[in-house]
Formats: sequence, structure tokens, C-alpha cells
Amino acid sequence: MAFYDLSAPLPGGGTQPMAEYRGKVLLIVNTASKCGFTPQYEGLEALYRDYKDRGFEVLAFPCNQFGAQEPGDAAEIANFCSLTYDVSFPLMAKIDVNGDGADPIFKHLKKEQTGLLGSGIKWNFTKFLVDREGKVVSRHAPTTKPEQLRKEIEELLG
Repeated sequence: MAFYDLSAPLPGGGTQPMAEYRGKVLLIVNTASKCGFTPQYEGLEALYRDYKDRGFEVLAFPCNQFGAQEPGDAAEIANFCSLTYDVSFPLMAKIDVNGDGADPIFKHLKKEQTGLLGSGIKWNFTKFLVDREGKVVSRHAPTTKPEQLRKEIEELLG
């Protein structure tokens, strides 16, 4: 299945078709509100604000699979992101990224770009860059700060 055939679940129901992002560069991240990497929301927001007018989107997928670090419901997560980090990029519904119940988008991302220790996501804030054609071009570890992706994002934006 192609990336643009997939849809992401939205908080409160409904779905967001990935086809609506055709022609954009995407940074897709599994996030959590109570993680040591949570301050990366600030860097993700900076990237989004700097590049959104050039066809760049950040898509955050809250996930509670790692250390139960995303216990809240959709409203709590959105409130935290807005009040703490002034996040304006899209937050999808809380999902699983590993296991039988893994979201199809993350199944696709992991299949296209395996990690250092195999395809499974190891922790919160694993990042995937998707080019304008829907190709998953790179995968970055949670320890990779959003700022470190600027050069790659600029190259993909052209």
C-alpha cells in the first residue's frame, strides 16, 4: 500500500487522509507528554513555523507504549501541547506504533525505513521524513534533535 492511500485517526473521531499532504514534505513523530524528550516539541514547532509556508508539515502521533508517558486523553494532550509548547502543527489521535495494533501509517514507515535495531520503534520521538512524493526517505532516533534535521528538510523542500 502506498503512503498516500493511508489515513490517520483524528482526536474526537474521523480520519486525516495522507493524500491531502501530497506534494508536501512531512516529519512524522510519535510523541509523549511526560518523556525526557518532550521538550523536542519546541524544536518541532520551530521547524514547522520556519518551513510550513514552503510546503512542510509536522504530524505528531501521541503514543503511550513507552513507559506509559502519554496517559492523557486527546483533550489533555492537546491542552498540554498548546499551553506548554504553543504547538500549532497537527496532533493525531493517540495510537500504538508497535505490535498487532500498530497504526497502519507506522507499519508503513517502519517497513520503508528500519531502525538500528530492526523495524520496531524503540521510544518516543522517533522521527520519519517523507518527501513530496510520499517516499519515506529517512528515520531518526529519539536522541536526534529536530534542529539537526534542518539541512535535510531544506534539501527536500528544494
